[in-house]
Amino acid sequence: AFVEKFRASATRSTQAKSREKQLDKIERIEAPTGTLKTLHFRFPPAPRSGREVAEIKDLVHTYGEKILFLGAELLVERGDRIAFLGPNGAGKSTLLRLIMGLEKPTEGTVKLGSHNVIPGYFEQNQAEALDLKKTVMETIHDEVPDWKNEEVRTLLGRFLFTGETVFKQVGALSGGEKARLALAKMLLEPVNLLILDEPTNHLDIPAKEMMEEAIQNYDGTVIIVSHDRYFISQVANKIVEIRDGEFRTYLGDYHYYLDKIVEEKEQAKLAKVEAEKVAKKAEKEAKKKAAAKRK
Repeated sequence: AFVEKFRASATRSTQAKSREKQLDKIERIEAPTGTLKTLHFRFPPAPRSGREVAEIKDLVHTYGEKILFLGAELLVERGDRIAFLGPNGAGKSTLLRLIMGLEKPTEGTVKLGSHNVIPGYFEQNQAEALDLKKTVMETIHDEVPDWKNEEVRTLLGRFLFTGETVFKQVGALSGGEKARLALAKMLLEPVNLLILDEPTNHLDIPAKEMMEEAIQNYDGTVIIVSHDRYFISQVANKIVEIRDGEFRTYLGDYHYYLDKIVEEKEQAKLAKVEAEKVAKKAEKEAKKKAAAKRK
């Protein structure tokens, strides 16, 4: 609407073209298409945690000479569904490991809240940790031995494991099937903080839709790292961008974040133009003074 409104205006055509170019560069968010059936699954009810779920304070973290975080700070509150964004190598997966206590920060503190915070962690390579010799049925039943076979099969059916497929060995499963099984295994116990590292990797359309719906209806707190921008647009209510070792927090969903990025770029461009004007004016004044001294 902005571009069309001002495209024909001589005084604002440059601004409109700039906005148009910026919009063209932004990744378009389109829903995936498919004819496969939609699955429905809900996370177990989350035990209520305290208001402060996790806190990152004065975080400095390095790998050798590479600085990932430099004075980063963030408070994660109950009900947040945060997506961390940033380029490859920015430290997104490392940050999740720091929150889980699997790594220690070089400096600063990263800690979970003190009141009843129960985390559940889904790693990028979660599927690789499955026992390849077990069957699909055994993988789940061994975690919940008190469950009846019918209960296990009902759960597996929600993850597209039906009929004889529940007796297949894990080693014979496809990458997508292993990812679904790993996800099912993680959801056996109720948690109130989901920490998900690329949870949609290898998932097909029905499984992704199931994840989106489950997170939307989840009453706990969620922290996500994902390259799937459509998935993020469906589930996140807060965006945290990792930029130059610090966190920039956007208190809205992914579309709000995109709007703010465009706005920031426009403001930066206007500030640059203004700075150039000031510099030229200062240069002009300096030349006048120099000329006056020579007289």
